[in-house]
Order: sequence, then C-alpha cells, then structure tokens
Amino acid sequence: MSAMNPPAGGSANPPDHPIRPRHAEAGTAAKTSAAAAFALVFGVAGLICVLTAILSAVGFVLGIIGVILGIIGLRMARRPNVTGHGVAIGGLVLSVIAVVLALIIAAGVTTFLNNQSAVNRLEHQVEKLRDKLPH
Repeated sequence: MSAMNPPAGGSANPPDHPIRPRHAEAGTAAKTSAAAAFALVFGVAGLICVLTAILSAVGFVLGIIGVILGIIGLRMARRPNVTGHGVAIGGLVLSVIAVVLALIIAAGVTTFLNNQSAVNRLEHQVEKLRDKLPH
C-alpha cells in the first residue's frame, strides 16, 4: 500500500461529523458559546421591541448589546471545542436590523415633530377625540 492511500479497514483521519466540528476531541462535546446564544436572545428581543415602535428606544439598547455579544460570540466560536458561529451570526444580524430600524423610527419621529403643520394636525385630532369623550 502506498503512503497516500489509507488501509481499507480504517482511515488515518475520521470523516467529518455533521454535528461535531472537526477540531473537537473525541469524547468531549463541543459547547455553544454563551455570548453567541445571548446575542441571539438580545437580537430577537431588540427586534420585537423595535417593531412595537413604542419600545424602540429599549430595542435600540438591546440591539447594541446584541451586536457586542455577537462579535464576542464570533471570536469565542473560533476556540477549540466551542461552537456557535451560526448562532452568533444570526444574533448579530438580528441585532443590526433592530438598531437600524430603531434609528429609522427615531429619525421619522424627529422629522414628524419638527414639522409644525404635522404637529398642528396631530393636536387637532387629539382635540376632536377629547371632544368625543363623555364628560
């Protein structure tokens, strides 16, 4: 047999396992990075808060925390016996979306409030609703 071809009964390098990464040692389970998992949690929570529009400031803060944890999770996923690369990317993407949407909502509200005619229309609608309330 040549040195290039392993014997038929076994191989020098076992095939890649679909779940366990190549660098995990036999007998030890790879662990998901806690920072990556928390990045995903903060990304989802931040996105939900931003989509309510009322809690967009809270969503912005959660998104920033999620971005930081996502970056830390990506770095931790490079270590041996640590997984979570995909989870960290998912959390990072959701967190960035939450931050961007929060900034868009803040810009829209600021633009609306700086428009005097829009504020006058809003005050007029509030007065109409107030008149309809029972006394």
